[in-house]
Amino acid sequence: MKTPANIRVHKDDGILELVWADDDVSQIPFRAIRQDCRCAACVDEFTGRQVLDKESVPETIAPEDVSLTGNYALKIRWSDSHDSGLFTWDHLRSIADRLGESASAT
Repeated sequence: MKTPANIRVHKDDGILELVWADDDVSQIPFRAIRQDCRCAACVDEFTGRQVLDKESVPETIAPEDVSLTGNYALKIRWSDSHDSGLFTWDHLRSIADRLGESASAT
């Protein structure tokens, strides 16, 4: 698991930016992160099926608080009051890769 060298929350742009040790930069829209929450309230623990209706996540969703959880994840309290998800570095990287939002830094 790779740990980001730098984390920036760009509230005006609606983007979480992670600068990885390998010089890749992931810029992930807040809404995409919130829509991919894997907590027990958003995903059925037994089936793994997502129960969160992705379309119910507001376009204007934003983090109200972002904190580190150990050396492996971010804990985010969202503007929709949701705060039970942990977003591991691997999970955030996979969201960025899936969205095609990772690009080499220049």
